[in-house]
Amino acid sequence: MAINTSFDVYLKSFTAYLEVEKNFSKHTVKAYKSDILSFFIWCNYLRPDKVTYDKLREYLYFIQKFNYKKTTVSRKIAAIRSFFKYLYKTQMIAVNPVENLSSPKKPKSLPKFLTDDEMLKLLENVNTDTPAGLRNKAIMELLWATGMRVSELSGLNFDDLNLEENEITVFGKGAKERIVLVSERAKKYLQQYIDFARPLIMKDSNQPTTDSSPVFVNKTGYRLQTKSIRNAINEVVDKIQLPKHVTPHMFRHSFATKMIENGADLRVVQELLGHASISNTQIYTHISSQHLIHEYQKAHPHA
Repeated sequence: MAINTSFDVYLKSFTAYLEVEKNFSKHTVKAYKSDILSFFIWCNYLRPDKVTYDKLREYLYFIQKFNYKKTTVSRKIAAIRSFFKYLYKTQMIAVNPVENLSSPKKPKSLPKFLTDDEMLKLLENVNTDTPAGLRNKAIMELLWATGMRVSELSGLNFDDLNLEENEITVFGKGAKERIVLVSERAKKYLQQYIDFARPLIMKDSNQPTTDSSPVFVNKTGYRLQTKSIRNAINEVVDKIQLPKHVTPHMFRHSFATKMIENGADLRVVQELLGHASISNTQIYTHISSQHLIHEYQKAHPHA
């Protein structure tokens, strides 16, 4: 059955809202669209203004049969809730059917991070014999030094850099602007990349370099995407045979954990990470406590 024209308009408008105003990643936008489409396929493309709270509850009961993880169910509910809240806010529908819709509680799990030895081994084994290798070295040093998200790093332009003050302006979730601080070590590798490696990567490109140009580029001169950054990290992980599944986000977790371990104020870490709520930052205190217990049990003879 073809999608109702009005629904198609609603979905395109909502997608643009997620991409532009909410600054959601492409992965999240794709997942939200899929979740919304699944719901409307299930209800035979019922007009959005005809969807009721009872219909939504019926759908939630339906998807429970598939034994989805709680996180998956929570995301599906979040997608549907966001969609109808947006339609209500923009006056596309007169009644918000999700107003009292509740989500299952997400299971609490501690973020995974790299130890000091693992991080050092990873950073020291980046092959810097090529321009792309120098670029990747700068990227990983910067992720570790600043705790920024990989999407934030990929989105950096030259006018975001203030290396004289060891500062970088990043735009996080919801297009929120914040300042992250750069260590001298990371600044050194970033400057080397900009001065020597980037011109070589750009040599066959017709893209001019301006203040609005991307800092990190691929061989065609266009912005380096997050997938390429993940691949670069995976190459080093495979090379050193690190027995962990390492993601760019683990650099962020490792940064936050080390800051807390070394006594940084929780509010400072919250500001550097760009967390909207202090509760999102507090989880790193639990990681540090567990790590402390582990180290004690490993080192003390009577533990």
